[in-house]
Amino acid sequence: MNLSYYNDAFDLKCGDIVFVEGKLEGLRGRVVDVAYNFKIKLSDYKRVISVADTNVQGEFFFAGSHFVTFDRSTLPYEKVITWFKSPATEDEIFVSGNDDCGFLLHDLSAMSISRATADRGHDYYTDNRIRYISLDNTHVRAIVEGSRPYELACDYANGEIRNLVCDCFCSEPCKHKFAAMLQLKETLELIEKNYPAQLEATQYFAAVCKGTLLNFALDGKETGSIVL
Repeated sequence: MNLSYYNDAFDLKCGDIVFVEGKLEGLRGRVVDVAYNFKIKLSDYKRVISVADTNVQGEFFFAGSHFVTFDRSTLPYEKVITWFKSPATEDEIFVSGNDDCGFLLHDLSAMSISRATADRGHDYYTDNRIRYISLDNTHVRAIVEGSRPYELACDYANGEIRNLVCDCFCSEPCKHKFAAMLQLKETLELIEKNYPAQLEATQYFAAVCKGTLLNFALDGKETGSIVL
């Protein structure tokens, strides 16, 4: 289904991933045509509200189901989140809090999560729904794709997780949190085994699901090259 939208904010090209107003708000779309000669009644058209930044340049290493980079400029969270959702509007107000409780990453039973929820979280993990996860010194951020993209954050130091929050707003530990912790644990183990010097040098990594990087950074590109 192709629909027309008005755009006066971005330099759009065919293949760009965009988010729009109206009945398709919150859903990703791809630009298939751009018209510069037109006359329209503006009230008849919804607008393009954001465009995904899919320009990715840098070195990636293999880490299981994900690619990992140790360069902060290659795949920052602020870039990747544009692939999944439009920015919050000015009238959207968010608040958060935490009880400073923690648990060891190697012992996720201390999360006090129900067995059923943990099983669903494990399914998310094995299905590679943790599209992105990063560690910057002690701060972790992740994007988990469920019925919509969910954003998670926590602190990680000396093997301990604290202040774990997810914007699904569940009052109890959720499947998204459990899935993200499983992915963090696996990725850290792979990095410590294969790339310890890189992590030690930068105190940073960002891991992106292989399919996610290929779908967003490469799909729709008609020029350029890739070296393997």
